[in-house]
Amino acid sequence: MDRRLTPANDQVAHESLRGKIDAPRFTEGTLKQVVGDSFLLDAPSGNRDRQVLSGDQFNILDGDDHMVFGQSLKDGYVGYLEAWSLGDPQTLTHRVTHRTTHMYPEPNFKTPHSRVFHMNSLVQVAATNEKWAEVKLPKTPMSAPKHGYIPASHLRPINEFSSDPVAVAEQFLDTPYVWAGNSGFGIDCSGLVQAALLACDIPCPADSDLQESSLGHDIADNAPLQRGDLLFWKGHVAMVVDDTRIIHANAHHMSVVYENTSDAIARIEAQGDGPVTSRKRL
Repeated sequence: MDRRLTPANDQVAHESLRGKIDAPRFTEGTLKQVVGDSFLLDAPSGNRDRQVLSGDQFNILDGDDHMVFGQSLKDGYVGYLEAWSLGDPQTLTHRVTHRTTHMYPEPNFKTPHSRVFHMNSLVQVAATNEKWAEVKLPKTPMSAPKHGYIPASHLRPINEFSSDPVAVAEQFLDTPYVWAGNSGFGIDCSGLVQAALLACDIPCPADSDLQESSLGHDIADNAPLQRGDLLFWKGHVAMVVDDTRIIHANAHHMSVVYENTSDAIARIEAQGDGPVTSRKRL
């Protein structure tokens, strides 16, 4: 079983695994909601695996007041989160449609912002007018429920989606490359693809190898590429923009960039990361 997608550790397992693995105990877990942006870790004091965003649902299987173990319902990713980053679940109504937006304590852009949200963050909107949406935040172990104001133009009802993943990805141009990042402050190759596809209501796993094995269908090597196609290398993924360019987050440029497709293929192979391993169409 893939550690990243298997809701179990040496202390506990999700009830769905009963009869499939041995575990000291099984549980259905306790559903919570991510408040702020945090990194899932591969161990309590381990390495970053993947970033979760405000509004993501997280099922706690084990833990204490400091660190919890569980599974993100957005993409099934398993790991450890600091307990302070989780709050009580809300009825979420809207999603953020801009790379990054700010929440203000009052509907006035001249006041210092109180919180930041990123593309695909989910929020509960209590009221809205032409310019502002009043957002309510859940109670957390560290704070009482709060509220603030986000520009209404930066939000969309939760059941309305974009139609062009490339256009979504292009909002992240020049965003810094950050390993395991999923936000407008920093993103990696698979995070960029996931953000673009989720914004278009296309289910998408978190890591490039998982994306390669589950997304779309193979394109023949001699078939022309088209907008929205995905190119995979070992440990890397890029999205086709047009007949000459891709867009990808990469450590060579340390940011999200356009790159000539042929040049990128040659560069990546020359630097020792091998050839394209697959070409996929959604």
